[in-house]
Amino acid sequence: MKNKNKMNISLLFAIAFVAVATVSCNDIKRTPGSVYMPDMAYSRAYETYADHSNLAEKGINYNNLPVAGTLARGKEMPFPYAKDAVGDSTNYVASKSVVNPIDSLSAKDLAETERLYLINCGICHGATLNGNGPLYKDGNGPYAAKPATLVGDAKYENMPAGQMFYSVAYGKNLMGSYASQLSRHQRWMIIKYIKNKQAAAKAAK
Repeated sequence: MKNKNKMNISLLFAIAFVAVATVSCNDIKRTPGSVYMPDMAYSRAYETYADHSNLAEKGINYNNLPVAGTLARGKEMPFPYAKDAVGDSTNYVASKSVVNPIDSLSAKDLAETERLYLINCGICHGATLNGNGPLYKDGNGPYAAKPATLVGDAKYENMPAGQMFYSVAYGKNLMGSYASQLSRHQRWMIIKYIKNKQAAAKAAK
């Protein structure tokens, strides 16, 4: 009889536990209470190119502009001069004052820069920077005009790095722009590579 009573009590406890658990599970909390930074917790979806002129009236701080002082990825080392209009050379001349932000190349960077030079520049200016690349080939190639001799011609050996960057970025005379093929960082690396080759040639004389 005692065992039966104990079983009944245990059964009642079990039923009570299941009931409490069931009620607790069904009691879903509908309000989160205090939310820290609600604009981040509950972001509003807006189309990128939609009209955002009236968002401030709704208390939404969004103007579709990058944060002041920041740069987009891949846009490091900004160049302060735009391409000159046809017939103008103001910015080309002013670009002489721009200093190469890369002052040295590590062994790893040097190998990568040489690869980039040979792919993008060597075909015209030659692997040894003598202006005799495969496209010219001593006048027997498909390109009739001899490209610039980067090592051995005082004009280009004395050309400031900033002016070289302008030429690579925007194109100059018969040379087209390489802005789509090379990032700004890569352009500066190649110009440092050229200047190193020029300095080495001068030192060897």
